[in-house]
Amino acid sequence: MAGAASRDESNDESQLVAVLREQLAAERQAHAEARRIIAGLVERIPAIEAPQETSEAAETAGEAPDRAEPHSGAARAQEGARRPWWRRIVGR
Repeated sequence: MAGAASRDESNDESQLVAVLREQLAAERQAHAEARRIIAGLVERIPAIEAPQETSEAAETAGEAPDRAEPHSGAARAQEGARRPWWRRIVGR
């Protein structure tokens, strides 16, 4: 009987190893797909980021002396445009 029990355990372990290998293969495939998606998004980031302010827009903003608020909001927006996209999202 000890031999039969040992064979059952060995068979169970073999089945477990087979299932785990299948799961690993599926996870590797999913990870590769995620990497492809991320690579595609990273390539598109420069196209998504806001364009730099033109000189005409800067002159127009400078011609509003009666504005009640200081230009600190505009300065923060310019600072955000110079920082990498991931720093704006993460906040570091």
